[in-house]
Amino acid sequence: MSIDFSNYKFVSGEHKNKKVIWILFDYKKYSIDPLRNIISVKYSNTQKSWYVPDLNRNRQSIGLEIIEFQNANNLTKEHKIEFDRYIQTLKLKSYSPNTLKTYANEFIAFLQMFTQYNPQEITTDLIRRYLVYCAQDLELSEFTINSRMNAIKFYYEQVLHLNRMFFDIPRPKKPNLLPKVLSVNEVRQIINLTTNLKHQMILKSIYGMGLRVSEAVNLKIEDLDSDTMLVHIKGAKGKKDRIVILPETLLLELREYYVVYKPKEYLFENRFGNQMSTRSIQMIFKNGLELSKSRKKVGVHSLRHSFATHLLESGTDVILIQQLLGHNSIKTTLTYTHVSRKSIQKIQSPLDRL
Repeated sequence: MSIDFSNYKFVSGEHKNKKVIWILFDYKKYSIDPLRNIISVKYSNTQKSWYVPDLNRNRQSIGLEIIEFQNANNLTKEHKIEFDRYIQTLKLKSYSPNTLKTYANEFIAFLQMFTQYNPQEITTDLIRRYLVYCAQDLELSEFTINSRMNAIKFYYEQVLHLNRMFFDIPRPKKPNLLPKVLSVNEVRQIINLTTNLKHQMILKSIYGMGLRVSEAVNLKIEDLDSDTMLVHIKGAKGKKDRIVILPETLLLELREYYVVYKPKEYLFENRFGNQMSTRSIQMIFKNGLELSKSRKKVGVHSLRHSFATHLLESGTDVILIQQLLGHNSIKTTLTYTHVSRKSIQKIQSPLDRL
């Protein structure tokens, strides 16, 4: 049974010294009964609200991410007001849940260093000294410091609408890491050793179409067009749509899968008929990787990297690969030329010619 989760709001909290997820909704319009069918709910007479224990299995059943903010309750009254404005602005600008959570936690860390200041009175010099402290004393990674800079800039530029801020310290250089890629044989092994039909179709779809895991869970039946053999990926990273190929072999297998599982809306639904979680798909890949006895430390995103690399090795134009992956810059796609094994293997070392 499909449930419209937009009718309910899930908030993490505590009840009787235990972590719980409160379920808030309009009692006049909606009922708790739809949720009873998928999860064991409880009622608090003291709080006059329904809740469930905050456990991983309950989060997966709900199918929604509960956004938590680290130490938000420790903020001063003034800071809480600004923090609420910060969150509202992020939501109004339709930032993704992951970005919202990251920016919020970075902003909290920033506010907690200036408890004696009103956030609007923190000077550029103080911000600069704080960032130097993060780099030199806390020894935060390049990614974390860049993220913290962006979170601070968002507050002053987007919430307070001040001029664009420039910090007179160099942005830490991000490490130039190559994408982790599997060989064709390794991909084949992981897929073949995943015997559950639904799980196998998920892995084949990610590899066969070069999807991000978030795109796989958001894929709807209506997005697949068997006449044109194309798939419409909607609202992907950066809120962009794109078109990808639908492999012929995958279409035939998906038809068999459809007869067995009968998904209603999303192509891949959990046993309660709701959208699958990204965590579930990550575990499916991890299990397949362990069965293959591979020593590589890779995640499910390596299937997307492998899709691009294997296309490049087969002679596909890099511009087309860029379009299929949805990259803004060709430079991002060109990264795969550095991990293409066939092009490297063709090179003869000068040592061999001595």
